[in-house]
Amino acid sequence: MKISLWCNICWLLSFGFIQAQNPLRLDTSKYEIQTQDFNGKTIKVRAFERVVYVANPIDLNHHVLNIYIPEEYFNNEKINGYSAETAPIFFPNRVGGYMPAQPATFINSSQKGGGMGGPPSNAVVMALSKGYVVASAGARGRTNKNANGNTGKAPAGIVDLKAAIRFLKFNDKVMAGDANKIISNGTSAGGAMSTLLGATGNNADYEPFLKEIGAANATDDIFAVSAYCPIINLENADMAYEWQLNKIKTYNFRGRTGELNAESIKVSDDLKAAFPNYLNNLNLRNESGKKLTLDAEGNGNFKELVKSFIVASAQKALTSGIDLSKTNAFEVKDGKVVSVDFDAYMVYLERMKTPPAFDALDNKSFENNLFGTASIENRHFTEYSSKHSKDPSATLADKQTIKMMNPMNYIGDKSSKTAKNWRVRHGAKDRDTGFAIAVILATTLQNKGFKIDFALPWGVQHAGDYDLEELFDWADSICK
Repeated sequence: MKISLWCNICWLLSFGFIQAQNPLRLDTSKYEIQTQDFNGKTIKVRAFERVVYVANPIDLNHHVLNIYIPEEYFNNEKINGYSAETAPIFFPNRVGGYMPAQPATFINSSQKGGGMGGPPSNAVVMALSKGYVVASAGARGRTNKNANGNTGKAPAGIVDLKAAIRFLKFNDKVMAGDANKIISNGTSAGGAMSTLLGATGNNADYEPFLKEIGAANATDDIFAVSAYCPIINLENADMAYEWQLNKIKTYNFRGRTGELNAESIKVSDDLKAAFPNYLNNLNLRNESGKKLTLDAEGNGNFKELVKSFIVASAQKALTSGIDLSKTNAFEVKDGKVVSVDFDAYMVYLERMKTPPAFDALDNKSFENNLFGTASIENRHFTEYSSKHSKDPSATLADKQTIKMMNPMNYIGDKSSKTAKNWRVRHGAKDRDTGFAIAVILATTLQNKGFKIDFALPWGVQHAGDYDLEELFDWADSICK
């Protein structure tokens, strides 16, 4: 009896020693107290910053995690109805342009900006003020490269964020916050990362990459996704962009203006013509259960669905007192937006990118760079651009890498645990990718039984974190 008891004590002591030595166990004694005033309240947190979240870090500048926990939780107090055990974990990333990203911070997070790799946004401090634990991870990006040949090319960024999720779950018992209620948040390419986290939970495709960097032995599925203007579905985004903007022959790319030449118009026509076949093969359904389709000219009930989201956005704007007349695109009767002239709205919207919008024929876009390798800087990722490439040395990225960067390949798939709750916003004035991409995402989620809150906010361009009160109202609604 005494021997058995002694063995158990030795085992527990040994287990405790092993746990203490585990490089992936969060040291809860190493923190800094940080405070900040926000909305008339002083927010005090324990800040665990620059925590390495993998056992074999390739890039110590980016394989780090910032964790912020409200001080109230260490005093058995509650915030907004949440306790140390029940507080959701808000997981914002600062990825923009698929570039390397640093984790978001609490100090100075009230400054304007953020979302796309700039100064931190209000989202961190807003989340903490509402009782959320905040964890934000750095991640490698397409320009990362070290002496050993390791890069941040696809799929490194999403692998890193998955590893950070695994770290949080691995440490769930030793830190405040409920790791079963992780809510990701990101904008643009960061929105894409957020959707990938939500779509690909625990999928084996990423396992070899996670093992390479020494990710924690835990799962990486998440509870909910918040995504602003996600740049996703890259291998089909060129077609969607031209389906929408084919009739707009002038462009304005961040001040660089011009007119499409005959060659670009031919490319636009080709891509627009290819989009209906892609859309029709998705077998999407509207709320009535009818299949969403487009004819050879690009017209059909899918186009009407896209228009309905534009009308809903305009109606909300009109109700709030915004004058819609300058758009010259809406029919309004008795205070109600009856319809939208799609072509007229595209004139108001304006074209930003020349065709192809993403897989550039010269093989020099940000996305071409994303799909490069340690030895090849840029690669094509669509058959069309590969076939018509102006770069004689260009190659086509492998199918597996392309697959792993598109959440549409995983939503509802049996091999993935897809997040149950989604909130997607794509600005009604956003010209960086086509409306169809976001509508396809939202419709796919709806068709497959997931909860999706989707809208095209009026007048909003390519941006994120602009409606934080609404964001956290939604988050509270799914967490409480």
